[in-house]
Amino acid sequence: MVRVATYNPELTRNGPGLVLHGLRKRNDPQIMAAVAVLARLRADVVVLTGIDYDYGQAAVTELAAALREAGAEYPYFMALRPNTGVPTGLDLDGNGKTGESRDAQGFGRFAGSSGMAVLSRFPLGEPRDFSGLLWRDLPGADLPPDMTPAAREVQLLSTSGHYEVPVRRGEEVLRLLVWYATPPVFDGPEDRNGRRNKDEALLWLRLMEGALPWAAPEGPFVILGQSNLDPVDGDGLHGGMAALLASKAVQDVRPKGAVVRTDVGHSGDAGLDTAFYAKGVGGLRVDVLLPSAGLRVLASGVMWPDESDPFAATLAAASRHRPVWADIDLP
Repeated sequence: MVRVATYNPELTRNGPGLVLHGLRKRNDPQIMAAVAVLARLRADVVVLTGIDYDYGQAAVTELAAALREAGAEYPYFMALRPNTGVPTGLDLDGNGKTGESRDAQGFGRFAGSSGMAVLSRFPLGEPRDFSGLLWRDLPGADLPPDMTPAAREVQLLSTSGHYEVPVRRGEEVLRLLVWYATPPVFDGPEDRNGRRNKDEALLWLRLMEGALPWAAPEGPFVILGQSNLDPVDGDGLHGGMAALLASKAVQDVRPKGAVVRTDVGHSGDAGLDTAFYAKGVGGLRVDVLLPSAGLRVLASGVMWPDESDPFAATLAAASRHRPVWADIDLP
């Protein structure tokens, strides 16, 4: 059995190196709460979204050291350099200025802001990187109507990244298809972020269909990461996630937590929520784990206990997100 998980510990700050500094000091309450959550989760492999990238994998190396001290050993890890904060040289948001956070390949206050990492008890192979795909080159791309010809030439689809990361357990290989999409908000009537968010989910469908320059992934695999798109509630073009969930190539095992809540205007099952946003947004299912068809899933869940559980306070202090996990019986 292999426990696979995804979690956004919100290990991101407004400047480079600040998360690394906090990890080294071991005195930042939010960081240490996130370490406690990961130690309690005890996944064999966990994909982290929302962790700042540092040259030489410094931050994830320090995180692995903190987890080792907390009793969770991850001898294998990698930080995946994101598209966030990478300059385009263009005025992508049309405000007459260049070089701002919204003009980068993915929103980021600095190159490496809010990236991804993988922690594993098993060896990791060389990743396949799909993050260089131009948005315009996705079959059926839903480009914004005001996108300039210059932007079409440089705008990548992946906000943070899309990767395939092999995990090797003995003779078996489980491939992780990981991504971290843009929120489908914070734009204007052109719905640039909403369109991009939807297409970031659809990249996996096109890859599995063999419609991209790369070969379709070999099974068994798990698609996991932060979609930032609830299939029914909240803002966004829900059809992209609905199509991915409905694909016959994957199985939606619908991991659930113990939370019971009613959010105004929501129709989805609150037990499936993986994050809670204040200011009226409420709970959303925005962190996703989809095993490939044929994989035997022994159990799954969202680490979201009832509020009477003493650990609920630690989870809330760590992040707006909750870990999503599945126990998989590899063939």
